[in-house]
Order: sequence, then structure tokens, then C-alpha cells
Amino acid sequence: MPDALPATVGVSAPDRKRAPFGNAFVAIPVRTRLVNAGDDLAAVVADAVRGIARPADVVAVSETAVAIAQARTIAAETIRPSRLAYVLSRRAGALATVNQPESLQLVIDDVGAWRVAYAAAAHVFGRLVGKRGLFYSVLGEAISAIDGYTGTLPPFERTIVLGPSDPDGAARAIASATRAHAVVVDANDLGIAKVLGASDGVDRDRVSAALRANPHGNGDEQTPVVVLAWRGVGASPLLRSAA
Repeated sequence: MPDALPATVGVSAPDRKRAPFGNAFVAIPVRTRLVNAGDDLAAVVADAVRGIARPADVVAVSETAVAIAQARTIAAETIRPSRLAYVLSRRAGALATVNQPESLQLVIDDVGAWRVAYAAAAHVFGRLVGKRGLFYSVLGEAISAIDGYTGTLPPFERTIVLGPSDPDGAARAIASATRAHAVVVDANDLGIAKVLGASDGVDRDRVSAALRANPHGNGDEQTPVVVLAWRGVGASPLLRSAA
């Protein structure tokens, strides 16, 4: 691999210009086989990044792949949405995780119908005063832990994926198997990326910034793994030891 690499792979030129760590940083999407429940995900990732990831790199794995391997999924057909779930999901945006009534019903079951109704009312009020995102702010982890089935690859196209269990532990297992650093990340095409779990020494905020362009993709790329490679001088800025 050459010493000088583009800032990111698979993003537009303007995004490259805004890359947070310059031309010595590269995000490399890596295809894997289809992940299934019960898989040893650390072994799957290690096999996929062999010859790509180096010890100073950060291997970022999507939360969906981790959760599927942990069998944290629910078939949509087994859920019976309430009228409230139908009404509110129809008003959710096309990219919202709860634009399916089944996904929203899981939130209602978790926190109660009154809290979801209050969140919806806060959302309406917030829009009137120019403030967005109150629905998600009120519901917090109850809604962020659920990933709707829109855009999920077969055979999971009618499967709701829950948040992963012990993401820090999953990241440490992946780090051990790959002999690199590792994170479990929730990223989307809206420019939002959040590190849910990390192995020792990773700067979560900087990794989140590096993944805002979502090199994993939200379609059928089948690239749940991204290697965040640093080929610059000195220690990687993605690691806390670089501070």
C-alpha cells in the first residue's frame, strides 16, 4: 500500500476536502460474507481485513452486523402494531428508523404509549419554533437501540434489528482477533456517526468524526467493516495516545 493515500474512499471531492485528518488518512470499506445469527463475528471480521488492517489502524464494524451475530433480531411479522404506532409511523420521515409501525411498536412497548405520545407532541411544538429532533431527544436510548428494516439485506429485509449487547466487549473481541484497534459504530447517510463500543486506546469522538461520511454505506454494499487507516507521520490521531 502506498505511503500517501486519499483522505477517504467512495465519497465526493467536497467530502475529501473536509476530511478531518488530511491526506494521510483513508477509510477503506471491506466486504464480508453475509453475517448470520450465531456467527463468530470477530473471526469473520479478522478474515475480511487480513492483509488490510495494521496494528495502528481502527477497524469499524456496524452495529447491525454485531447485533445480527448476537441474534438480537425480531421478525416484523411477529409484532402487532397499535393504532398509535400506525398513526405516528406514517408521519415519520422516509429515513427515520421508526417509519415502520412494527419498529415504533417496540418503542411503545418499551417506554409506554404516553411517553411516545408526549414525544410526538414535543416534536410538533419543536417544529413550530424551529427546533428539530425533539421526538428522538425525548425517547433517547429507547429509540436509538432499534434499527428499522428499510434497506436491510435479504434475508433480513423484514427483520427489526435491536441494538447490540455489550458493544465494548464486542469491540475488544474484534480488536483481539484483528490485532488492531476496533469500534462498533452506528452511522447513517445523514452525516451522523456514533461509536457505541470501543477497544482500549481509541478516541471515540475522533473516530465518530472520521465516519460521518458513512463509508459503510446504507444500501446493499455488504461492507459492514471499514478500516480507518493512518499512513501519516507519527501516531494515529484516532488513538488517545496521540493526544
